[in-house]
Amino acid sequence: MPAEVVWFVVAGALAVGELLTGGLYLLMLAGAALVSALVALLGGDTAWQVVAFVVASGGLTFGLRPIARRHLMDTPLTTTGTDALIGVEGVVLERVDRDDGRVKIRGEVWSARAYPEDAVLVVGSRVRVLRIDGATAVVHQEEIPGPEAPRGELA
Repeated sequence: MPAEVVWFVVAGALAVGELLTGGLYLLMLAGAALVSALVALLGGDTAWQVVAFVVASGGLTFGLRPIARRHLMDTPLTTTGTDALIGVEGVVLERVDRDDGRVKIRGEVWSARAYPEDAVLVVGSRVRVLRIDGATAVVHQEEIPGPEAPRGELA
C-alpha cells in the first residue's frame, strides 16, 4: 500500500477520533498526517514523512490549537427563557406595588411586583427586571439622572 494512502487513512481515523473527543489534539495530528501524505505524494521517503509529521504536529498543536480554542470558547453565554429578562428595561402599564401591577417588557405584558416592597411605581415609570418569580416580574424603578448629575452618570 502506498505511503500516502496510509497517511490519508491515519488522518481520517484521527479526524473521526476528534469528533468523539473534542479536545482539538487529534485534529491537529490529523492535519499533520495530511502534511505527511503531501510529502509522500511529492516523493519524500519515510524519514522525511516522519519528520514532516513531527514538525507539523508540534506546529499545529502549539501554534494553531490555542488560537482555535480561543475562538471556539469565545462564544457568548446565551441566556434563554426568563433568565434572558433579568436586567432588561420595561415600562409600568398599571400601578406596581408589593402585591400587583403590570409592566411591558420586550413587548410583552407581565404581572409585576415592586422591589423594595414599600415602593410604588406609577404608570409610565421606567423599571428594570431584578428576577422572575413564576409568572411575575420583580422590578425596581430605574434611577433617573438628576439636574445636578453630570451627563452619563446616575444620581
